[in-house]
Amino acid sequence: MVTADEIDGVDVFAALGPAEREQLARAAADIRLAPGEYAAPDGSERALFVLLEGRIEAVKLVDGIERVVGERHPREIFGEVPIALGTVFPVGFRAAAEATRVMRIEPKDYHAVAALKPDLGKEIGKLASHRMGGLRGLQGLASEPPPPRAVVVGHRWDPECMELRRFLDRNQITFRWALPDAPNAEEEWGGPLPGDGDCPAIRVIGGKTVVRPQHRRVAELLGLATEASSAEYDAVIVGAGPAGLAAAVHSASEGRRTIVIERQAPGGQAGTSSRIENYLGFPAGVSGDELASRALQQARRLGAEILVTRSITRIDATTREVHLDGGDLLRARTIVLACGVAWRHLSIEGFDRLVGKGIAYGAARSEAPNTHGLDVHIVGAGNSAGQAALFFSNHAKSVTILCRGESLEKSMSRYLFDQLSTRPNIHWLPKTEVVCAHGDVSLEAIDVRNGATAETTRLESGGLFLFIGADAATEWLPPEIALDNHGYVLTGPDVRKVGRWEHERDPYLLETSVPGLFAAGDVRSSPVKRVAAAVGEGSMAIAFARQYLADSER
Repeated sequence: MVTADEIDGVDVFAALGPAEREQLARAAADIRLAPGEYAAPDGSERALFVLLEGRIEAVKLVDGIERVVGERHPREIFGEVPIALGTVFPVGFRAAAEATRVMRIEPKDYHAVAALKPDLGKEIGKLASHRMGGLRGLQGLASEPPPPRAVVVGHRWDPECMELRRFLDRNQITFRWALPDAPNAEEEWGGPLPGDGDCPAIRVIGGKTVVRPQHRRVAELLGLATEASSAEYDAVIVGAGPAGLAAAVHSASEGRRTIVIERQAPGGQAGTSSRIENYLGFPAGVSGDELASRALQQARRLGAEILVTRSITRIDATTREVHLDGGDLLRARTIVLACGVAWRHLSIEGFDRLVGKGIAYGAARSEAPNTHGLDVHIVGAGNSAGQAALFFSNHAKSVTILCRGESLEKSMSRYLFDQLSTRPNIHWLPKTEVVCAHGDVSLEAIDVRNGATAETTRLESGGLFLFIGADAATEWLPPEIALDNHGYVLTGPDVRKVGRWEHERDPYLLETSVPGLFAAGDVRSSPVKRVAAAVGEGSMAIAFARQYLADSER
């Protein structure tokens, strides 16, 4: 319990009388933090805090690494910037390596007292201004560019270089990219450039240089986890998309040994979305990579292990043993399949040759600046295609959406269609499909055919991005796991309906035909393929896994 005497000992509250101090003491929360526990994570809602005992560190996440940017000592406050500006916390505040006690004052309680004592508001405003200004304040932190953790050298139209850059981007690794033919390439690289046969190459700042690296080697150089720390886990989660990360957060928060295995980078298909506008709690929308980054931080903070660049070669349905590439073996009490889907590829003349050289399946936000001043084309009529068109229109000269249907309105959310209609450099061609791609070093033009007239037209193109649906990545699953006709995992009542459930109890809603093995997100047989649905299913899968373990113990 916070007392009026403790409030009296805080300099910023010196102007308060006994009645106001008592009012604050009754409203304030007395919070005790374990070492490393956050009083206010980065991005959390505003509140005013006073440190009563211990020490608080101000922390900012840079390239997935927590960087301490300040500290608070007893009788000092934090949260003055959010409370003064009405914003979220720009940095996180956590207890240092000792037990810590803080007082939390909600905005309404602070403003109630500040209305009686205007000098308090002025003092908080001065502190907020001091925190924001100067080289050691938020202004200095914002103006200081994050140092790159790596330098990449490679040609613009080299598919391997594109995949390396995409891998770094999706793992939130800051890097510089040096083009070999740029005038300042050697300066950017820091010495003589590797030969063309050794590109792409990566140099980790303060570390090693590797030519034509495998992604796992890059992950190891940058300190990303690629090896499990244990041989047995309560929950092995396959895939680090929204469903997998949601499952990891809920499993780890319950204190269960949790590991997520991801073959590429966290985020899944949603991680490549330029903007998700219908996700609850983000009224201005949120990019897929930002959502994935927040979820990844949350899962790690709660204790989940996240492995990248690792694939599962086999699951033993009887023993629930998970075999990883490289020969590693994990034993799992429960397994959650959240391995998502893969973009469907087209067998069209010129495509295989030009993938990575102007043609891409899906699109990362980082690719948009490369389309500056170009005419680009998008194949698809769903929300993913529409969001990509909006984002590319901020950089490209023009964006043309090619769709086989008569209109985008039937397949795209109304709010998104309305936004597309307001952009003068976005156009769409209905009843149109791509039939050929042309280019030597990179994509130069595409042939499109009108489905109504059968007329073929050649269009100059500086980039072609395909969003034509996806297929379930389930070909590696054991035969004991029942799939529907399209390769998606059957769960719950659907398993019993096809005669693949042989146990007395009913399968749980997200349980597969193998007890203790669950499916969530896009890989599950379901008509709903939305980020919010995937997050909900990931959370539910852990609830069912908990029930399964409780039943097994009984």
